[in-house]
Amino acid sequence: MNNLNNTFLPFIALLSCMFTTAINVHALDSTNDSASTHRQTIKALYIPLADHYAALVAYERYRDEMIEADFQIEQMKNWDLLRAYFQSGDVDMAYVMSPLAMDMFNEAPHFRWIGLMHRDGNALAINDLIRDKIDLPAQRKDRKPDQQVAEALKSIYQKRHQQIDVGMPHLLSTHTVVLYRYLKEHGLKMSLRPSNNAQVRAIAIAPPRSPAFIKGKSNRAQAAAFEQSLPWADIVETGGFGHVAWYSKDVMPWKNGHVECIALATDKAIADKQAAIKEVMSYIHRAGDDIELARSSGGAAMDEIVKIVRKHIPAHTREAIIASLDPELRVINYNHLNVDKAGLKQIMDLAVEGGILKQPVNIEHFADTQFAHP
Repeated sequence: MNNLNNTFLPFIALLSCMFTTAINVHALDSTNDSASTHRQTIKALYIPLADHYAALVAYERYRDEMIEADFQIEQMKNWDLLRAYFQSGDVDMAYVMSPLAMDMFNEAPHFRWIGLMHRDGNALAINDLIRDKIDLPAQRKDRKPDQQVAEALKSIYQKRHQQIDVGMPHLLSTHTVVLYRYLKEHGLKMSLRPSNNAQVRAIAIAPPRSPAFIKGKSNRAQAAAFEQSLPWADIVETGGFGHVAWYSKDVMPWKNGHVECIALATDKAIADKQAAIKEVMSYIHRAGDDIELARSSGGAAMDEIVKIVRKHIPAHTREAIIASLDPELRVINYNHLNVDKAGLKQIMDLAVEGGILKQPVNIEHFADTQFAHP
């Protein structure tokens, strides 16, 4: 009998251990299910630009760490689609150029500005017909918004008696404000429609179409330029069919970098999902730090950022991403992403002055600072 007990006791102990393990695994699964159920969906809209790289990094690296938020992102093809979708109230957040966001707020103030996605970050690209009229420094870091491009545009306008089209991601963009300021400072005028009184006309060109816009104009022997977010200007330069003339940070100098794309959240989401939105914004700050670290470290850290970006935006080449995040240039940065009211006022005042924005917003009503990151 003792021998029989000795034979079956290890078997019984094994069954007991397996049963206990199964119970523990079931309990763990139940806990995970409970945590997953507890998380609130935060759906955010973005455009395929370097402006929104921090959202991609936050999504890929940290969405599974989030306790409050089930973070989801959806890429939009253009700004008008993003505007319409966000204004419908069917999503929680959107990352939007500041003049467009202010125009949306004037239209329907059902959301608030809760932070920045980046600072600086756009550039003027020109084709060879303009480039041949200026002395363009070989190194991009040496290219500044001096009078050369303005004089070239003026000369071409006087010769052809035709406005030069400059492509913008949207007429209600920070890019349009930057171009307006540059031209104004060098004695040129800009219009948003055909005009005999302005040398330059800003036209809307979706960012992914901007390289084709430059190519098409060049093929027809027409001068052309575009002011777009990175890395599109770098794409035409690294692709050999355009040139970066200057960067917005030098046209619109501001402490820590000028305001550009901003993060919006609906009033409903703020009321019902406050903790989840705060968590998403905190991880966007963390993702911004990751990009800055990769910029300075290079190597494997930068390779990982490139991999994340290209997973979501394959049209952004490796070369262009690395060029946009060049640590020596620092023409876009992901630091200091809290609400910057004075920085937004700089953009707003110029936008109103240039007829880009019909009317200002009350920034105190527009901004919600409770999501600031320490």
